Amino acid sequence: MAKIKKGDQVIVIAGRDKGKTGRVLEVFRDTDRVVVEGVQRVTKHVKAGQSNRGTKTGGIETVEAPIHVSNVMLIDPETKKGTRVGYREEKVTRDGRERTVRVRIAKRSGKDI
Repeated sequence: MAKIKKGDQVIVIAGRDKGKTGRVLEVFRDTDRVVVEGVQRVTKHVKAGQSNRGTKTGGIETVEAPIHVSNVMLIDPETKKGTRVGYREEKVTRDGRERTVRVRIAKRSGKDI
C-alpha cells in the first residue's frame, strides 16, 4: 500500500522547491517518484507540428517534472503541517463477510486521511 497517493496534499521537504505545497497529480510506483502541482517546474522544448485543425503546436512549455517520494511529506488535515503516515487495521463487514481493511492515519494527530 502506497503512503502517498494521487490527490493527496503534500509539502516539499527537500530540494529547490522546499516549503512549497501542492496536490499530487501522478504517482510512478516503479521509480518511487510523484508529480506535484506547481512544484519542480522545468522548461521543455516541444517540436513544432500541426494539430488536426491546422493550428501550430510546439515551442517552449513549462511542465512539472517528477520528484522523489522521499522529498515530499503528506499534510495533516487537522494541523496543516507535514506528517508521517501510519496504518490502522479495522474489521469491516461487507456482503455478510468480515474483512480486515487498512486505513491511512496521520502520525501527528492520529486522524484518518
